[in-house]
Amino acid sequence: MKKRVTEDKVKMYVFNKIIVNPQLPKRINRLGEIANNLWWSWNTEFLRLFKTIDIDLWETVEKNPVKFLKNVSQEKLEIAADKWDFLKEYDRIVANFDAYMDSRNTWFNRTYPENKKDVIAYFSAEYGLDQILPIYSGGLGILSGDHLKSASDLGIPLVAVGLLYRNGYFYQKINGKGVQETEYKTIDLDTLPITKVKGEDGEDLIIYLKFPKKGFYLKVWQIIVGRVTLYLLDSDIDENIEEYRSITTTLYGGNQETRIQQEMVLGMAGVSLLKSLKLNPTVYHMNEGHSAFLTLELIKNIIKEKKVSFEVAKEIVTSKTVFTTHTPVPAGNDIFPLDLVRKYFKDFWVKLGISEEEFLALGMKPEKETTDGFNMGILALKIAGKKNGVSKLHGVVSRELFGEVWPNIAANESPITYVTNGIHTCSWLSSNLKELFNKYLTPYWQDNIYKDEIWEKIDSIPDEKLWEEHKKRKVKLLAMVKENTTNRLRRYGYSYEEINNITSKLDPNALTIGFARRFATYKRATLIFKDLERMTQILNDTNKPIQIIFAGKAHPADKEGQDLIKYIHEISMKPQFKGKIFLMESYNIAMSRLLISGVDVWLNTPRRPMEASGTSGQKASVNGVINFSVLDGWWAEGYNSYNGWTIGTNQEYDNYEEQDVADSNGIYYTLEHKIAPMYYDRDKNGLSKKWVKTMKNSIISTGGRFSTARMLVDYTNQLYIPLCNLYNKYCSQLDKVSEYQIWKNEIRNNWNDIQIEQEKNAENLTIDAGNEIEVFCKIKLPNISKDSIEAQVYYGQIQDSGMVESIQIIPMKLEEANEEQREYHYSAKISLTTGGKFGYTFRVMPKHEMLLDSANLNLIKWMEETK
Repeated sequence: MKKRVTEDKVKMYVFNKIIVNPQLPKRINRLGEIANNLWWSWNTEFLRLFKTIDIDLWETVEKNPVKFLKNVSQEKLEIAADKWDFLKEYDRIVANFDAYMDSRNTWFNRTYPENKKDVIAYFSAEYGLDQILPIYSGGLGILSGDHLKSASDLGIPLVAVGLLYRNGYFYQKINGKGVQETEYKTIDLDTLPITKVKGEDGEDLIIYLKFPKKGFYLKVWQIIVGRVTLYLLDSDIDENIEEYRSITTTLYGGNQETRIQQEMVLGMAGVSLLKSLKLNPTVYHMNEGHSAFLTLELIKNIIKEKKVSFEVAKEIVTSKTVFTTHTPVPAGNDIFPLDLVRKYFKDFWVKLGISEEEFLALGMKPEKETTDGFNMGILALKIAGKKNGVSKLHGVVSRELFGEVWPNIAANESPITYVTNGIHTCSWLSSNLKELFNKYLTPYWQDNIYKDEIWEKIDSIPDEKLWEEHKKRKVKLLAMVKENTTNRLRRYGYSYEEINNITSKLDPNALTIGFARRFATYKRATLIFKDLERMTQILNDTNKPIQIIFAGKAHPADKEGQDLIKYIHEISMKPQFKGKIFLMESYNIAMSRLLISGVDVWLNTPRRPMEASGTSGQKASVNGVINFSVLDGWWAEGYNSYNGWTIGTNQEYDNYEEQDVADSNGIYYTLEHKIAPMYYDRDKNGLSKKWVKTMKNSIISTGGRFSTARMLVDYTNQLYIPLCNLYNKYCSQLDKVSEYQIWKNEIRNNWNDIQIEQEKNAENLTIDAGNEIEVFCKIKLPNISKDSIEAQVYYGQIQDSGMVESIQIIPMKLEEANEEQREYHYSAKISLTTGGKFGYTFRVMPKHEMLLDSANLNLIKWMEETK
């Protein structure tokens, strides 16, 4: 008789662990390859294969294909490999993957065949690629992830650099009193689509960075995102002292010293990483100021390699850098104490050939005291050749915010352009809508997402079909809301009866409003509750029921943001709001996908103009969810009066309370008189034709225009390629850069000698609207070539206040040149298309073929008043 070993006895023994990876049958042996490429995150039909193999395991591993393949039984793999229908779908997906990866007929190759050797390096502190990779916190990371995906789709030669956060961003729980609780989990790299990068010697690639106490070492990992590679730097390795190992552990964790350490890793070690891989990017794109130290590392390398001065090296780096700012407020930039900067950059300025004072001034506004601190945004703005905000309105805000960087230039002419943010459409479009679009849109529409005309065929989708697919998403969303609410409340002692009293009121036929984003005070998540009595009436209208779903995280250090979450929880538990207001916990990409496709209305209430762009509304609109938003960020461009509703106006208020009262009253009025009546204006089949028409307008008007496909086309056309061409044609040649430096010095030394005089006085004229007047000026250039300047006429409408608005700037034509006297005569025609009082003057701006933007030199000469 065999001896029986009890469970208790087994626990006494020590077992050696053996990891056994299932062997993929030859017929489906490429499952692993594709699972390790984030291509599947926007080609989700691939993930259905795993669901077919073992649906229970698929749910257990939280829809992680790599983890699935490490845990699936050999038997189930063999069974799947013997099924004809499974193999047919597998073959189709593999063929699609190969066609995508091998294609050379990409947008970039077709548009810029002469730039095929150029490489763009993209740096960001976070990347939101999929929920299984928690190396993102919010909108900035999601945008970065979408940036990589669209770069891949368009065939843009881009590599990316970031940090590997082993603890990621925090996991959120909301307790029974509405208090946010944070939990950090160490990610298991073995079960993620992340692999080590090897050096030429076959060993793990290690990057060295000089730190104050001891040498600092970083291991390199990579994530494959379609045709783009993302490299991640990791400090948690044995070579480092204990203090240094945790530097890259947590996203946005620690104190200011941790932040400066992380940003040195991102910018400086990131540059060294690319150099170690023998990648020589033509352009470096800094997505926010976190990576701005890369400019200093590049300057240092060029000085060392080319034996040139700081100014020459800086000019070369200027021709190779893009800086995107995402903040509408000064506090949005990292500002480090000068002593902390001195600690980590001691003697670095010596390598640059400049003084400590000159080095620190790189991170400060001109003519400011050194006590301001070292501003990463200012550093990036001073060096980057191209600068941009992330929406049209944010471009205006950024020019005003950073105007002091160019003190001689009017703030509204600061050299900061804009590229409006977008979304990676196929990552955020629900799978059932994608299938619907495949039937009715132009074949291969996914290859031309950025073209507005592609989206016009949305009108051809029968109303009933679009509404039916939307209802499916809504049912799925409400199931998640019920499960999330039940699990949260049960964990904190609520009875099943209490919970059922709340969740049983979830109604798929009710008008459902969604609000999901970071809980920051300026986003005003609780604005809709400004007048609780009014909201009680609105939400308890039995003829037009409304339910609202909230989700989002507050930063662990943001007490005010956490108080907003607590307040919403408290409101949701009031008798009149139970079953009407729901607060979700554990917000992530997966939950976001359900929300932006399952609600009917997307609510957005930022305090204008503090929303730089915002992209959640873009994700909602492409899914047919209608926006109800303040005219801020992207919605200031996207709203057309047929595709959604606005909150408030562009009016400026004396105080926040006045603004909040006005905006909240606007919310209540629009809900009661426009949104709810349209939603419930249904025919005998339960369909609101007006509502579905607005859904279609929403998709058509935003689908192409607010995609990252369009965004990347804009970045490439307006920023990347101009810089590539500038560097390749001029700044890669030291003699041309040196000549340009001499030109700049001469211009600066002689700029004040320029004189501008008006000729053929056209003052006090009266003309009819629609006519032109011709104006003339004479410019004296004692020591400057006429080819080094552009004469301009500057005109606009004079208001009663004396301010000039509707300003226009047009270049003037050289009519006559007296080289002996150094006098030049210019003319221009001004078109006056409307009535009113107008004024004009003349000015001169510097001009050079290597000057990216005339305002960059901070030089401008106006016509002075004659005495």
